[in-house]
Amino acid sequence: MKTDTADQHWNDQWAGIEAGSKWLTPEADVKSWAAAFAPGSRILDLGAGVGRHALWLAAQGFAVTALDAAPEGLAEIDKAGGVDTILARMDKLPFEDHSFDHVLGWNVIYHGDEDILLRTIAEIRRVLKPGGSYLGTMLSKRRLPHERATYPGREISRNAWVFDAPGTDKVHPHYFCSAEELLALFSGFECARLQDREHEKPGSWHWHLTLEKL
Repeated sequence: MKTDTADQHWNDQWAGIEAGSKWLTPEADVKSWAAAFAPGSRILDLGAGVGRHALWLAAQGFAVTALDAAPEGLAEIDKAGGVDTILARMDKLPFEDHSFDHVLGWNVIYHGDEDILLRTIAEIRRVLKPGGSYLGTMLSKRRLPHERATYPGREISRNAWVFDAPGTDKVHPHYFCSAEELLALFSGFECARLQDREHEKPGSWHWHLTLEKL
């Protein structure tokens, strides 16, 4: 069973993206993360969407590659220009080992089951240079009771859930984890920062993590 299917939903969203959408505004965490980077650093924006981070990072002078499985998002990035775009899946990165100084995965890699997630993390580890950093988010298990109280759902495999929520990406598998589980998933990395943070909606808990490749 294929579980990394949420790009189907997001491809439709990107096709109808409107000016002023929140998906066009870079996150403060990303700006802070990049503040200490060396000029010209190579950055992979994994699951770049319509490029809110890739385009901002490129504007700061970094060499940015935007990868996504949703072609409509990459088309929006191409319209703006200045960023290399790659249509590919997150668990099969078409890059040589140690290709990037930093990798960003904002609200991306938890879209799938544990098998997809582990393969994706292995690929992130492979393409990062030693000492390179990864900034990303994961879904916290603290969020799960709120989802289950809102939509009928079922666990399709360990920590991977789908919900009866038509019109949202929740109909596609999402992975929820504890801090202990998260750190175990990211073997080969040192944790520099980990915070369980509620986003704009009540109960929307996400882990925010910054890691360094050993």
